[in-house]
Amino acid sequence: MTVRPGRRTAVGRIRTAIGALVVALAAGAAVALPATGAEAAGANGGKVVYLTFDDGPSPAYTPKVLATLARYGVRATFFEIGQNVAAHPSVTAQVAKQGHSVQNHSWSHPDLRKLSAAAFDAQVADTDRAIRARTGRTPSCLRPPYGAVNSTVRSKAAALGKQVVLWSVDPADWSRPGTAAIRSRVLDNVRPGSVVLMHDGGGDRSQTVAALPTIISTLKARGYGFATLCG
Repeated sequence: MTVRPGRRTAVGRIRTAIGALVVALAAGAAVALPATGAEAAGANGGKVVYLTFDDGPSPAYTPKVLATLARYGVRATFFEIGQNVAAHPSVTAQVAKQGHSVQNHSWSHPDLRKLSAAAFDAQVADTDRAIRARTGRTPSCLRPPYGAVNSTVRSKAAALGKQVVLWSVDPADWSRPGTAAIRSRVLDNVRPGSVVLMHDGGGDRSQTVAALPTIISTLKARGYGFATLCG
């Protein structure tokens, strides 16, 4: 079969994006593949980045993250803690209203490897219920706190219909290393298909908020597009 030049280019873009995701998987990050090949290739030559935010919602910092994302026309994935959703339901509703993906990060941020089957199920189910009440959608993905994953966690998550999603770029913004450090750790390590871990909750996230505009504008200048995980 003869492949037209335009189609050959599109196929190459898809292979580039999927190849990057395979590299991330090999590095230990369980990423969710985009829904379609076209989405994987994107409108930016296959250079797609997935921004993710953990431990929210936070009434102090999540709205600031949302404002920056809106300013640049970027959508992201928020892995939220159930008890925070219950405490700040309107913030979760706003995340979803702005078109972002809201996913499960457990109810109270425990190490899921150490829980009984019943406690594990409750951590996931209670968070699902809280998120569904505010967004109208049940999360399809689970990000275990601390990235603490083993075969038992994966099998329990699968039994609940959840895909485990970790990351491939971690600037350790939770440790508050400084705005410049967060920016450089992201920008120096992003590749097509990277899943970037940042935080909008769980503490003082002012450094992350301050770093975000330059991260996004620089990646855009490098030709990257942005997409959400988990639908």
